[in-house]
Amino acid sequence: MPRPAHIAMVGTSAVSHVLPSLEIIRELVARGHRVTYAVSGRVAELVRPTGAELVGIASTLPVADADWPRDPIGAASLFLEEAMAVLPQLHAAYDGAPADLYLYDVGAYAGRALAEAQGRGLVQLSAAHVGWEGAREQIGASFATLPGGAAYRARFAAWLSRCGAVTTDVEEFIGSPRRVLAMIPRALQPHADRVDAEAATFVGPCFGACSGPGQEREGWERPAGAEKVLLVSLFGSAHHGPQEIYHQCLAAFADLPGWHVVLQTGDSGGSGGGPAEVGNRIPANFEVRPWEPPLTILEHADVWVTHTGMGSSGEGLYAGVPMIAVPQDADQRLHADRLVELGVARRIDTADVTAATLRTSLMELIGDPRVAARSAWLWSEARAEGGTRRAADLVEERLAEEQLTGVG
Repeated sequence: MPRPAHIAMVGTSAVSHVLPSLEIIRELVARGHRVTYAVSGRVAELVRPTGAELVGIASTLPVADADWPRDPIGAASLFLEEAMAVLPQLHAAYDGAPADLYLYDVGAYAGRALAEAQGRGLVQLSAAHVGWEGAREQIGASFATLPGGAAYRARFAAWLSRCGAVTTDVEEFIGSPRRVLAMIPRALQPHADRVDAEAATFVGPCFGACSGPGQEREGWERPAGAEKVLLVSLFGSAHHGPQEIYHQCLAAFADLPGWHVVLQTGDSGGSGGGPAEVGNRIPANFEVRPWEPPLTILEHADVWVTHTGMGSSGEGLYAGVPMIAVPQDADQRLHADRLVELGVARRIDTADVTAATLRTSLMELIGDPRVAARSAWLWSEARAEGGTRRAADLVEERLAEEQLTGVG
């Protein structure tokens, strides 16, 4: 076991990037480490309950108004600009007393640059797909053909050359972390057989360390008399589902014999919501609740209507719940297609969402024994990846390596 040490987490100041790391941070604090978490005040309240010490930074990301560019170069440029703005702040906070080990979010380029400049160990925490053999070249070539791609790459390379980073190749810096813990099920990873197992470990979704197979969470219970439970939750940490989908769900599942339907409204950013969002005539078998992390309900659910964000897709596999996938953007469509390929989902595009298509998909999922078998197998695979405890163990292994070499 490593000695208690200072572990610094450099986050990306957006809810969807912060949430996946929180239980790992909480576990490291519980193991006696001093953990600091560099993030802006916009998401500081999410971090505070973990016990980590907050290191406040000023973020340039447009999370307040969600004004994200639609084109890939514009979106990528925002994260580069964030790194340029945040790195001097990190030097001011950590150069006087560097951390023994740095953790950094997949979007927090400044975290890697800082660790390399200080000669410290680092581990990336990624709640997204990780790179595979050939992906770096493929992505680099793709970016080069986009309008503004060459200028973006040149700007990134110039920043790397002057910021003290050891890794100065743009594609390698972005796509080839030295050590990465992938907080997604391996089943969702494209070309998983071509991922470098020495660099990347799939630990799966990271929830409370006390959670495990057969251990239910408090907070929601299946009502007496409910033969089946359907969760309808198209809200995520970064996405708001169209209201028309909810109206179609009301029509599709109203008074469905034996089914209790939980419909989550609002979002994780605290916008609230309630019956007014879906109309005042709520069917008797519906329970309308504000958005909350869905796992407590998923552990009792039989089917989930979801937008298939990466986090939601992983949670569905972790809970072993078949999904009706209603993706809203390109990434979510990729996840939806993968879930269909895995045999645990039916995909309905937004334009095709009707009460009839929703109900048909539900009947197909619960009527196919292969879906149940695949869901159970993927449940066991996701749980076996280890989650929070495994992630914390691997962070401590990396920390012990640093301590053995005399760093820190």
